[in-house]
Amino acid sequence: MTDRKSPLAPFKNDTFRNIWIASLSSNFGSLIQSVGAAWMMTTISSSVGMVALVQASTALPIMLFSLVSGALADNFNRRKVMLVAQSFMLAVSVSLSAFAYFGLITPWLLLTFTFMLGCGTALNNPSWQASVGDMVPREDLPGAVALNSMGFNITRSVGPAIGGAIVALAGAAAAFAVNTLSYLPLIFALFRWQPKYDTNPLPRETMGRAISAGLRYVAMSPNIAKVIFRSFVFGLSASAVLALLPLVARDLVGGGPLVYGVLLGAFGIGAIGGALLSARLREFMSSEAIVKSAFIGFALSAILTAVSTNTWLTSAALLVSGACWVLALSLFNVTVQLSTPRWVVGRALSLYQTTTFGGIAGGSWLWGQAAAENGAEMALLASSVVMLIGGAIGLRYALPEFKTLNLDPLNLFSEPLLALDLKPRSGPIVIMIDYVIKEEDMNEFLQVMAARRRIRIRDGAGHWALMRDLENPEVWTESYHTPTWVEYVRHNQRRTKADAIVGTRIRALHKGDSEPRVHRMIERQTTLPHDIAAHKMPIDMS
Repeated sequence: MTDRKSPLAPFKNDTFRNIWIASLSSNFGSLIQSVGAAWMMTTISSSVGMVALVQASTALPIMLFSLVSGALADNFNRRKVMLVAQSFMLAVSVSLSAFAYFGLITPWLLLTFTFMLGCGTALNNPSWQASVGDMVPREDLPGAVALNSMGFNITRSVGPAIGGAIVALAGAAAAFAVNTLSYLPLIFALFRWQPKYDTNPLPRETMGRAISAGLRYVAMSPNIAKVIFRSFVFGLSASAVLALLPLVARDLVGGGPLVYGVLLGAFGIGAIGGALLSARLREFMSSEAIVKSAFIGFALSAILTAVSTNTWLTSAALLVSGACWVLALSLFNVTVQLSTPRWVVGRALSLYQTTTFGGIAGGSWLWGQAAAENGAEMALLASSVVMLIGGAIGLRYALPEFKTLNLDPLNLFSEPLLALDLKPRSGPIVIMIDYVIKEEDMNEFLQVMAARRRIRIRDGAGHWALMRDLENPEVWTESYHTPTWVEYVRHNQRRTKADAIVGTRIRALHKGDSEPRVHRMIERQTTLPHDIAAHKMPIDMS
């Protein structure tokens, strides 16, 4: 019987433990702020759509700006990025508290403040999630992600109820003030953390090139693309419960802000249970089975929430939806992280967040409009149908199995000595590699080269082609371009130990007397001299 790694193993790391505890405070304040904002909107606006937009205004910036934030996370000091984000949210929270205290809040101003807080979250999240891999060993990463989900949901289980009590006793301004104070422990913990990042002698990527590299990597990674698609569908459908929960508390069960907090707390307790069950479920269920169960469980919970008029029955339904929420989202998150090397993990996570929160933002608006037209009950029932469809999508786009790949850098590339004095920006660079392949190995070679093509393009190469010599059919030439010499070096540095399997197979098929011949060339265009072009005479065809 093999020993199981303790789910609390990441807590042995002082940095992770300290920042995790500080994050509890920050998450606690954020949830109290959310309760205050959602309930304040019900008091200053009679529009059902405006109530739903409170959640959408927080999720929308994450959809819009996370990709840029992911590029920042991969190209700048992540600790400093998080400090900037936390300080910005602190300043916004101070302003929101002041406006609320002096009675200056209007519906659109409230949405503006929540949107700005969402911008801070969008800047912070990719760096924070990518930093988990900087704090703990790779084997502890799944446990660390689960603990982060558990930490958030511990605060979710009690924070909303306390937030509802604060709003009921002292008003929304007091809830905003508590959120302001909650940023201070995390900022202090980040100041104390001194991570050691690997130095990269190459110049930093431009923002446009960094974003393109992230998009290209995900597009050429089918497993990540499946996770992102499924997370979008989950966010779109499951957002109905959280977006309409203020209306459920007020209209379906006839409660006030305290009842709303209790319902959110039930959702949080269920989420803690889901985090605790996640590792055990992965031992005997496939990733797709867990996600499919989460879709179905959430759908049943939404149906029960729609038909219930009893606070405790609705709370029981929300326990189930909370567990399903964490089971699905934590599994999506871990799969993305374990399928992505460190050089691009921030951008991959940001794309995952963009699609997930894009689904949440779009779903919040969609179900808010549906509730305005047909009532919260019908909106929840409609969302449950979409959840069931989301589970059925897995029949075609099944989630990849939960596994770890060795995505550490291969570190076998040495920059060659060149006869030409190239600058880093010199280019375009053309690479041609010659292989000698026997006729009987041709089919296997073509299959392996299909994998090589995907890896090359994924890591930044362009114009990839495979050519066969017409005079010597055993000679095959692989060619690809990079825009500059520095991008060629960067392309080779991105190769991982998992990618080495493809290279090993190709070299085994190569039957030449020596290693495959590599030609490194720079493109140069030729033009006619100006004086010849200007005085060129027409040809006399008479």
